[in-house]
Amino acid sequence: MKTKEIIKRARDLAEPFRISKGKNFRLKDVDPNDTLDFTQEEHKSRAKEALANGVMALAELQDKLYAQDKWAVLLIFQAMDAAGKDGAIKHVMSGINPQGCQVYSFKSPSAEDLDHDYLWRCMKCLPNRGHIGIFNRSYYEEVLVVRVHPDFLAKQKLPPKLVGKQIWEDRYEDIRNFEQYLARNGVVVRKLFLHVSKKEQKRRFLDRIEDPLKNWKFSSNDANERDYWDDYMKAYEQMIQETATKEAPWYVVPADNKWFTRVVVAGAVIEALASLDLAYPEVDQSKLNELAAAKKKLSSK
Repeated sequence: MKTKEIIKRARDLAEPFRISKGKNFRLKDVDPNDTLDFTQEEHKSRAKEALANGVMALAELQDKLYAQDKWAVLLIFQAMDAAGKDGAIKHVMSGINPQGCQVYSFKSPSAEDLDHDYLWRCMKCLPNRGHIGIFNRSYYEEVLVVRVHPDFLAKQKLPPKLVGKQIWEDRYEDIRNFEQYLARNGVVVRKLFLHVSKKEQKRRFLDRIEDPLKNWKFSSNDANERDYWDDYMKAYEQMIQETATKEAPWYVVPADNKWFTRVVVAGAVIEALASLDLAYPEVDQSKLNELAAAKKKLSSK
């Protein structure tokens, strides 16, 4: 399959899950078990083929991104535990040149992080031009886990007068402005929420507990956070409503079937890269003369 055909197919797969105007978004309208037309066993093999083609196309697009050295791409992954973020990043980005891609995981803030504004630790990790940066969780934790657990907010050393009823609206505004700033400076932002159902999360947690090779993946805190499931769903829904924009859209990706999740994630990343005017740098005449001289010298020995 040619790259143009792969790009078109990738866009078709990702587009149903793209949210660029969040006002009317409702999380209940997205089925975590959705697989579009990939419904039967033979369609699974089609999905695997689509992923393989997508990985190949991504490698070509990333090579041009790196060579051109003008744009940067920031991919933000958010999800409940066990939704498959790590696996999606691993499989979709498997063909990418590591030299032009960095992955950062943001866990609980350190003492140093808490001595700065909440965007600080993420801003330090923004991708260079020509690079793809991946945030496994991000500054969006500030309107998710911090909102669900207000005691985390109390640890941020904010002046009391700044912690009012408007704090979440203020943070949404800050994030929108920050992402608009990035877009205006050549950083393409794409955000992916892997939407797993509570039932499927339970199954994956039990699998981690029962499989000795997966025990390390499970923490008792993972199970405790399920008590706040409804609060998290409300927080995710409002987050998308308030921060989905044309410049920095969200993709709400069904995550109950990992094989389908990865196809949609690949489609979204391909869409981001294909939307740019990527091309290898043109070589001027002086460079061509230099190459010709080098070739002549090498051929004579």
